[in-house]
Amino acid sequence: MTGAPRSRPPGWGETQPRLVDDRMPVVLVVLDGLGDRGVPELGDRTPSEAAHTPVLDALAARGCSGWHLPFGWGRAPASELAHWAMFGFADVPFPGRVVLEGLGAGVEVPVGTAVTHAALRTSAVDDDGRVWVTGRVAPDDADDAGDAAALLAALAPVVARHGAELVPLGGRGEALLVLHGHDDGAVTDSDPFFEDRHPWLRVLPCDGAGSSASAATLNALLIEARAVLVDHPVNRSRWARPALDVLTTKWSGRRDQLPDFVEQTGVAGAAVTSTRLYRGLARLLGMTSRHLPPVADAGEDLAARVASAQELIAAGARFVHVHTKATDEAGHTKDPRAKLEVLEAADPGLAGLLDLADHAVVAVTGDHATPSTGGVLHTGDPTPLVVAGPTVRPDPVTAFGEAPAAVGWYGTVTAAELAPLLFGHANRPVFLGHRATARRTPALPDAPEPMRVPDPGVSGESSAGGPPR
Repeated sequence: MTGAPRSRPPGWGETQPRLVDDRMPVVLVVLDGLGDRGVPELGDRTPSEAAHTPVLDALAARGCSGWHLPFGWGRAPASELAHWAMFGFADVPFPGRVVLEGLGAGVEVPVGTAVTHAALRTSAVDDDGRVWVTGRVAPDDADDAGDAAALLAALAPVVARHGAELVPLGGRGEALLVLHGHDDGAVTDSDPFFEDRHPWLRVLPCDGAGSSASAATLNALLIEARAVLVDHPVNRSRWARPALDVLTTKWSGRRDQLPDFVEQTGVAGAAVTSTRLYRGLARLLGMTSRHLPPVADAGEDLAARVASAQELIAAGARFVHVHTKATDEAGHTKDPRAKLEVLEAADPGLAGLLDLADHAVVAVTGDHATPSTGGVLHTGDPTPLVVAGPTVRPDPVTAFGEAPAAVGWYGTVTAAELAPLLFGHANRPVFLGHRATARRTPALPDAPEPMRVPDPGVSGESSAGGPPR
């Protein structure tokens, strides 16, 4: 590394030169839903393998590759759970995505209270009385004067009768549902998620949780809410559109007191966020954040995010997360060429990483696989991982994609292993035989609590000959 500091002479009584401080920052770029499966129309290659990505190929040739399998083979992760582990929080109970969504929307999510995400949906009832979700709030239903806002307002007295509160999140008929008086949010979703396979679901307490009362309250509230929605004048007037006549819930949980990013990892964290979810994650973990709404041009979008990461490093961040949702959205279209085209458009926007890798550890990967074919959403298939930086020894891989990365020296890396891997390359590995902080951090902490002595001017003690303050 050019301009690297030189070792200082040994201290008194020592033979080893004093260690130079050559710690580097880490930049983690997550292309959401990057992983995929081989596609016949792409010659049985994945979009990443088939796309022309000279910048990512150059990064692969310069660095070391492997497969990122967040939770192992076959386990299809949600983005929030993968990021939670990738950020070094695998040993901390996850509070529920609803907490992140609420914080990301600027809502003060209460501590110690059960909360869930609620959303208006359209539905149809079959002969067995099962309610099948058939759609969601359309964009033109969702403005402040739209039908969704009126219907959520009409539900306020319903939820109040159950001791709850509905706080709009500013999305498409979405709200934070706060279950006042309940302290356990470990309940199942009423939202079927897979709408063509499951109907609207009864809420159940999760195994081992003391959430029976929370589940009972939610079931009673949701049944009463549906009765109000079905009969509401707004829905009766939607003769040309399906009625928004069911309220679904998901992502339930509870906000607790948690370690912030510095306490958990040892270093100052920052994020260049793209959606409400990641803005909320940064807020929950006390990370500095810059929110950049996505722009249509994926290359332009990522170039701005990489530039913001450089600015955050200059301002003192030592771990910066950069995220784009574009790859995941392309995967959900079930059009493999759409995902290929997004990757090709995004690639030039990552050119700044090549310069960053001269003085930082740079990683590019996905948080999960979003296959662009088939009847699945997320899967446990591998996603490519490449890491480059001054301390990263290049392996033989010279192209970006799942197949090239399969022979990379890292092999298979789980989400929980990613932060220690990156901090190790950044010359920040925590020394396992040394304890400087109460929590076991994956990085050597930047600012452990110092022992302080009385002011010599007060105590009469002398600090002559001691180390500089």
